[in-house]
Amino acid sequence: MPTIADILQKTEDWFRTRGVPSARRQAQATVGFAIGVEPLQLVLQHDKPLSDAELEQIRAIVKRRGAREPWAYIEGSAGFHAFDFVVRAGVLCPRPDTETLVDAALALIPESADPVYVADVGSGTGCVGLSIAGSRSGVRLYATDVSDIALDVTRENVAALDLSQRVAVLSGPLLEPIPPSRPIDIVVSNPPYIPSAHIDTLMPEVRDYEPRLALDGGADGLDVYRALIPTAARRARKAVLVEIGHDQAEAVTALFRDAGLHHVQVHKDLGGRDRVISGHVHPVDQPAPDTAASADGDHQPARVFY
Repeated sequence: MPTIADILQKTEDWFRTRGVPSARRQAQATVGFAIGVEPLQLVLQHDKPLSDAELEQIRAIVKRRGAREPWAYIEGSAGFHAFDFVVRAGVLCPRPDTETLVDAALALIPESADPVYVADVGSGTGCVGLSIAGSRSGVRLYATDVSDIALDVTRENVAALDLSQRVAVLSGPLLEPIPPSRPIDIVVSNPPYIPSAHIDTLMPEVRDYEPRLALDGGADGLDVYRALIPTAARRARKAVLVEIGHDQAEAVTALFRDAGLHHVQVHKDLGGRDRVISGHVHPVDQPAPDTAASADGDHQPARVFY
């Protein structure tokens, strides 16, 4: 019978013919996941024969990955920032570059129990907003999206992270689901920003599987920014932060300044690419309103805030 070493090599070779990135590492991940063995144990058990049942399990997973289905969909989860998130088909897979958005937002939020109201627009899995809420006990989060699948996945992750007392998951576009009477201190968003004509040039994992709704930013990739930034600048009491494409810093910075935001900054990801734009609602040498004071007494520690 074929051994683990045999199947690893065959899987790696086949992945290479299919254009799967990092074929060796993906072969190890795929085989290990299929039979429930950690990668290190695979190395230690190279000579172990595989049963017919194990081979069938491996074939099923290898077929999916060879078809370029995103690994996060196959595994059903992805690590992001300090947490693990449920991932389902129909939502954007969490990406390490997006952690830049979380870090930039956390830099503006003190580590205290005072309420800070954050709106995560286009929540998807919820990884951005929930990472912020999970890292700061004072955060009260509104997570909005127009996709029913995304809202369901966000709710799964709220429950998994035990954040239901501090998170409201709301259906609707941009900030519309959040009533005007509700306070918002910081708006964060990873909106669709890929120009429509570029979608078909993306990797198969993205082009063929991830939802176009979460990718397509219109002709120049800026449609959602034009709609979101002016509204966010009016509603936020402290700051607005958005993820951008690597070549969009100049255009999105101009939109921030046109909306009256101050101290507009470009934040680079770990690869040194422009990744996040942030702007303050007030000049940095002037204090923002007291974010600990909630509107209409809507925060009560003993109940869900929303």
